[in-house]
Amino acid sequence: MTDFLLELRCEEIPARMQAGARAELEKLFSAQMKAAGLATGDLRIWSTPRRLALIARDLPDATEAVREELKGPRTSAPPQALEGFLRKTGLTQDQLEDRDGIWFALIERAGRATRDVLAEAIPAIIRGFSWPKSMRWGRDSYSSESLRWVRPLSGIVALFGDELVECEIDGIRAATATRGHRFHCPGDITIGSAADYAEKLRACHVIVDHQERAAIIRDGAAKAAAAAGLTLVEDEGLVVENAGLTEWPVPLLGRFDPAFLEVPPEVIQLTARVNQKYFVVEDSDGKLANAFVCTANIAASDGGAAIVAGNEKVLAARLSDARFFWEQDQKKTLEQHAEKLANITFHEKLGSVADKVERVAKLARWLVEEGVVKSSSVPAQAGTQGDNAPTLTKAELADQAELAARLCKADLVTEMVGEFPELQGLMGGYYARAEGLPDAVADAIRDHYKPVGQGDDVPTAPVTVAVALADKLDTVSKFFEIGELPTGSKDPFALRRAAIAVSRIIEANEIRLPLWPIIAGQIMLSGGSSDMYAIVRQKFWSRTRSEIHQEYRWDIPHERFPDPLETLPMVVDGLLDFFADRLKVQQREAGVRHDLIDAVFALGGEDDLVRLLDRVKALQAFMTTDDGANLLAGYKRAANILKQADMSVAPAKAGAAGDGAPTPTPPAFAGATDEDRALLAALDSAEPAASAAVADERFTDAMVALASLRAPIDAFFEGVMVNDPDEAVRAFRLGLLARFTDAVHSVADFSKIEG
Repeated sequence: MTDFLLELRCEEIPARMQAGARAELEKLFSAQMKAAGLATGDLRIWSTPRRLALIARDLPDATEAVREELKGPRTSAPPQALEGFLRKTGLTQDQLEDRDGIWFALIERAGRATRDVLAEAIPAIIRGFSWPKSMRWGRDSYSSESLRWVRPLSGIVALFGDELVECEIDGIRAATATRGHRFHCPGDITIGSAADYAEKLRACHVIVDHQERAAIIRDGAAKAAAAAGLTLVEDEGLVVENAGLTEWPVPLLGRFDPAFLEVPPEVIQLTARVNQKYFVVEDSDGKLANAFVCTANIAASDGGAAIVAGNEKVLAARLSDARFFWEQDQKKTLEQHAEKLANITFHEKLGSVADKVERVAKLARWLVEEGVVKSSSVPAQAGTQGDNAPTLTKAELADQAELAARLCKADLVTEMVGEFPELQGLMGGYYARAEGLPDAVADAIRDHYKPVGQGDDVPTAPVTVAVALADKLDTVSKFFEIGELPTGSKDPFALRRAAIAVSRIIEANEIRLPLWPIIAGQIMLSGGSSDMYAIVRQKFWSRTRSEIHQEYRWDIPHERFPDPLETLPMVVDGLLDFFADRLKVQQREAGVRHDLIDAVFALGGEDDLVRLLDRVKALQAFMTTDDGANLLAGYKRAANILKQADMSVAPAKAGAAGDGAPTPTPPAFAGATDEDRALLAALDSAEPAASAAVADERFTDAMVALASLRAPIDAFFEGVMVNDPDEAVRAFRLGLLARFTDAVHSVADFSKIEG
């Protein structure tokens, strides 16, 4: 068994591409070895800015001989089938064997030297390599057949044991020599085998193991900060990036003018990180200090003093720009900045960002005025927590929510956000505080984009909740209105993320928000009218989704829809289904069984997410009990019997006419058994109890009511024959089972539950 070393050396590989390149090299090498019948054993893949390296341990010296039997076409098949089989096998017809009218080919391949296999595999790996971006170079680059690589490929080291694997690609021949550090050891280094590769490069100031370089940077940066009495702000992404930029990393501490600390700390950190790849540090109070840690790629003879001085000068120039933006932006109020939003197109069919802000402001105010977002026990100003802290009235909260919404996008036109788009929202919060706006308004401007990702914080402050909800509901509803829906993996307007964010805000704050009227009103809201919400309140607020469909004629005139409004119900229904799908994804990730989610969502007609989730959680708890498991078994048996009898067991849609009314039971027959009477009595008791509990949102109590049916239904199946020859008896018992499934469906569609 022998080790194999492959090094592909080139010009600077971007740090962001190195992890993918390591994975690609492993994939391609493994595929080539598998195709040749070679087991790869342990693989080590390393990268530096100037090389990719692979070491495969314990490869056999040769492949094994192969004896393979292939089944071909029938002897009576058309000649074309036989010709294709012969081309595939490389044999002639007289070499085939006829077995009961079917051609068989016996193929024997002798073993091959592993070094020969590797010599063929290396060019194939290089040509098959996939880079996010690649280039051609040299005199042959005009041809589309010339080699493509991330940067010009300059050398190949290929050693099987201590023997060279001879191969060539585009004039680059494999050799035993590589290059060390560009400055410390620029000459050739002869590699003897895989065993001495890493150590020979280390002696020439190249640490080939990317994980080792990352550890040096991580520990060295922390020590450099600690030596100055400071604490490093951990940034693992920056550690990996610096490891991809250096072959001999040396962390060094530098300083900048304390006057720059007047700029918000996030700006300083982003300037240092994005532009210069520097770490920032904090003082003993946890505040940003006027220091940074850079990573040199050389062990300087002066201890790095000149390197630090150069980096300090570059960072000072960057921070000067940032301070200029900070000062210039504050020469105008956010309201003045917001005037420019009319010049920014939000979407060609939805107007400008100013139009969106107008809609969001109206919706944010309305959410407060309707009591969806409440102000009770909420401090008027951040930082004034306490028993005697003043609280906001509904009118004050509504005013602050509208003000925050009107200013929440103003920082998009500032110089700072133009330079660092990542700071949108955050800078608006800083500018709001600087001009003396209430802290609640500044916080809402800062946090109204949240939650952005799965791990992001969910807003809980009332003003922020109102603005964040309004912003996301407007985005989703308006894009659905114009038909810009996510398709497959494509979601250019991040509507899936916005829908999940709405669900998380509603769930975290236990907001009782009927989505149907909110979305309908937002879609109907025109740029200059605020009366549409009064119509929504009057026409939709107290009605269920199904009642609106059945009872209301869409005769509210609006410029975007025909009269009557035939398209609005379809748009809103599609949007609610979209919210339901996103909520399913979110709850699955939170550990809720997918079949239980489907069982509750199958009832349909529900647009109160808090009520939906409470029902799902109660169902999940119930299904972990013996009563739940046995009731499910009884339900499935009843459903099968009803199906065989051509009787529907589909649950009634929530909000439908007659919802909650039990299925009438046929008249009892003379001589009904104890089991018949017991199940009938249990249904007479459980049905109204479960329906009342569901209406009062006492879903656990509804499950308890259903649990009372377990013993009667078990006894019923044990003691009677449902499909009795007597038609009256059979009708009565099928009616009991229909009532039983209806009672269960008042909580969830049990046909969706697995088990």
